[in-house]
Amino acid sequence: MELKRQHLIDPVVCIRCNTCEEACPVDAITHDGTNYVVSFDKCTGCRTCVSPCPTGAIDNWLLVDQPWSIDDQFGWDELPLGQTGPGPAEPAPLPPGEVSDLLAAATSTTGPSVPPPASASKPYFNLYSRDKPVTARVAGNMRITGEGAESDIHHVVLDFSHNAFPFLEGQSIGIVPPGVDAKGRAHNIRLYSIASPREGERSGCNNLALTVKRVAGGVGSNYVCDLKKGDEVSVAGPFGQAFLMPDDPHANIIMICTGTGSAPFRAFTERRRRNAADAPGKLMLFFGARTPEELPYFGPLMKLPKSLIDVNLAFSRVADQPKQYVQDKLRERADDLAALLASPQTHIFICGLKGMEQGSDEAFADICRLHGLDWAGLRPKMREEGRYHVETY
Repeated sequence: MELKRQHLIDPVVCIRCNTCEEACPVDAITHDGTNYVVSFDKCTGCRTCVSPCPTGAIDNWLLVDQPWSIDDQFGWDELPLGQTGPGPAEPAPLPPGEVSDLLAAATSTTGPSVPPPASASKPYFNLYSRDKPVTARVAGNMRITGEGAESDIHHVVLDFSHNAFPFLEGQSIGIVPPGVDAKGRAHNIRLYSIASPREGERSGCNNLALTVKRVAGGVGSNYVCDLKKGDEVSVAGPFGQAFLMPDDPHANIIMICTGTGSAPFRAFTERRRRNAADAPGKLMLFFGARTPEELPYFGPLMKLPKSLIDVNLAFSRVADQPKQYVQDKLRERADDLAALLASPQTHIFICGLKGMEQGSDEAFADICRLHGLDWAGLRPKMREEGRYHVETY
């Protein structure tokens, strides 16, 4: 199923003032005696018509498998919310084997697959494949580790323009580097976690960001880190159906990561900041890096209010300071974590290097032992309930 992003005008809210039709630079908007409507074939999604609209009726974007025609829209009394378009939907294809293998490897340590959080939104997945990718254009590429830091991590923004690419926080995309390997075979797909909330880097602009670390000799990471603004990239996905952010504002979310494992947690945090900044559920972040300069998003992270997120940083290579790892920070916050672990509304997400997984597990076991909780019983219960998720590499 290939979804398209269609611009529509809400007939209930529209006051028929004609400002949108006058503003549209490509004459995509027209009207009859009943409704103002947008031609899918002409609209470029430029949003020039949005700001002049006095009611906001113009700012509606639906995902459809078959775009609604102008005649369809002329006949509406209200938007067809909940419908995907006038044509029959096709079942989603299975993910390519190489993607399934990568996802399985990232989650294999903790055992069989875990269901998504009960409150998570239903994701779209496997909409685009290696054989039928969607084209995105690079809208920005910025290094986000400090000057002089050995770790070269980039924040890369991809713009999907008029192509629908719906995703949720926690999902990944696939990028296939162009060219062939030493044996003349096409390169394998590389998976990268999405670092943006579902609304995109900028709400309504149909884009997303990745957090990519350059690896010496790495074909995929060097390809992505060297992309220039305006370059076109073939994208597959989105992928992933379980490592998803709970949508319940009462959900407590404990996030543990190193390096680029922070990508999905940036998406989680931005989702909460933009849509539920006063949510009663707590966000706790345990973030490990060798030095502050090697920690991606360090500056923006420090500006987030403590009322939104409880940040705990662990640095293992700072001169004249003892080495600290995420498990050390977990133990330092034992009292607060024990209170959260006792709650059925608490979720744990771990993302980053595999090496921290065992340390985190042992830290939780110690915390539970000290506070009269049974980690050996709690951990599998949280997994069964979709509240304990691990993606490590």
